[in-house]
Amino acid sequence: QLDADNYETDPRLKEIRSAENYSWMDIITIHKDKLPNYEEKIKTFYEEHLHLDDEIRYILDGSGYFDVRDKDDKWIRISMEKGDMITLPAGIYHRFTLDENNYVKAMRLFVGEPVWTAYNRPADDFPARKQYMKFLADEA
Repeated sequence: QLDADNYETDPRLKEIRSAENYSWMDIITIHKDKLPNYEEKIKTFYEEHLHLDDEIRYILDGSGYFDVRDKDDKWIRISMEKGDMITLPAGIYHRFTLDENNYVKAMRLFVGEPVWTAYNRPADDFPARKQYMKFLADEA
């Protein structure tokens, strides 16, 4: 839980960004009145996919859900609300959707330059996916 009301000056967020080398950030507002091509974007976010880099999101306002696959390929729903931060590791299948409030404002963080490419399932041949699957096997 971080202080979303004071994210510009929050020393804890600054410490996390420094420790994890999150050098790039922007803010996205997902709402029909704020996001161009809202309907298309919502469908894209909900399509099961993975990234080749970690996905870091910090909820500044509103709420929504990240769905991730467990080691048995079953969905786990993670409720996110104001003040929550999540890091989805490279190679994990996931999707995002809004809840009944249909609004979220989130900070997107990256190590280095942002990479926006999502690879829809199936994308099992990428090294990031293989590394993630090895991590799951080693943890079991």
